[in-house]
Amino acid sequence: MSDVNQTLDARGLFCPEPVMLLHNIIRDVAIGDVVEVLATDPSTVRDFTRFCGFLGHELVLSEEVDGDYRFLIRKGEEEEE
Repeated sequence: MSDVNQTLDARGLFCPEPVMLLHNIIRDVAIGDVVEVLATDPSTVRDFTRFCGFLGHELVLSEEVDGDYRFLIRKGEEEEE
């Protein structure tokens, strides 16, 4: 299991808030760091998968237990804006 460098608790928030918050956090962590995201919105499964695909991050883990979603996302080498 990957070590978690930062946790984002987005439980109770709905699209697009969790992705916006993740975007802000991942911008500030080092390449290779892992961000854990906790969420309750089912659309986060799709949103975080696309987020990682578009921006070059690695979706290390995506799991759901009783309506609670947990993601581990490793920051990739994204191009600067």
